[in-house]
Amino acid sequence: MLFSRFVAMGDSQTEGLWDGDDRRGLVGWADRLAYRLAEDNPEVLYANLAVRARRIAEVRAEQLDTALGMDPDLVGICVGMNDVMALTSDMDEALDEMEKMYARLVEAGITVITTTFPDVRRIIPAARFIAERVDRVNERIRLCAERYDLRLVDLFSARSMLDPRVWATDRVHGTPLGHERFALAAAEALGLDGADHSWADPLPEPLRMSRIRATYREIAWFVAVLWPWLVRRVRGISSGDDAVAKRPVLEPVLRTAAGA
Repeated sequence: MLFSRFVAMGDSQTEGLWDGDDRRGLVGWADRLAYRLAEDNPEVLYANLAVRARRIAEVRAEQLDTALGMDPDLVGICVGMNDVMALTSDMDEALDEMEKMYARLVEAGITVITTTFPDVRRIIPAARFIAERVDRVNERIRLCAERYDLRLVDLFSARSMLDPRVWATDRVHGTPLGHERFALAAAEALGLDGADHSWADPLPEPLRMSRIRATYREIAWFVAVLWPWLVRRVRGISSGDDAVAKRPVLEPVLRTAAGA
């Protein structure tokens, strides 16, 4: 299957946070997938409308019409974790917004690829309080995938996604290795030549960690990541304030593919 216009939508995960940096430039799973698409079609065009910290309703309001206006034949969406983390948000309303977004894209004849979220219970034991909300998001995503014939990347069931080496310090965003695995998963979901399910296999040489080290890791995560995040929430500050899409217009993929 050849695609000619690929548009990525979502939040910081699709933007590529932790795969590169704001000074050198971010890559991320969507850029890596775009590069893979260019191997089959060197003329493919690509835009990335994702902006960090965006919730589902914001993605629909700020990115959907722009994406549709680009007349894409492929759209990638990864969104929902910011709604999970905003514990005061109405999840039912957010998930209804997500389904409406899927439905509108599919009605336009676009192939849509999306993803479930990993099992946070096994990645961030200290964040079990959000696990039920993640389960609700995943349940709706699976339902939508079946209802609208979406191409689904199931990160929840992948053993590779339980390895700390695929997650950045905050354990919410992927490392370069994590984004690479995500892109390989997307290639499989799209049925691209040569793609297979090996991305989900455990990493070689399993990482072993003592109970003391694991406990220290949880405490360090709380101090370095969760506590500052809570403080920003109380102060009404967002990492997405003044942020803009890194690639807001369709351009040839190969113009930036060297970084991927």
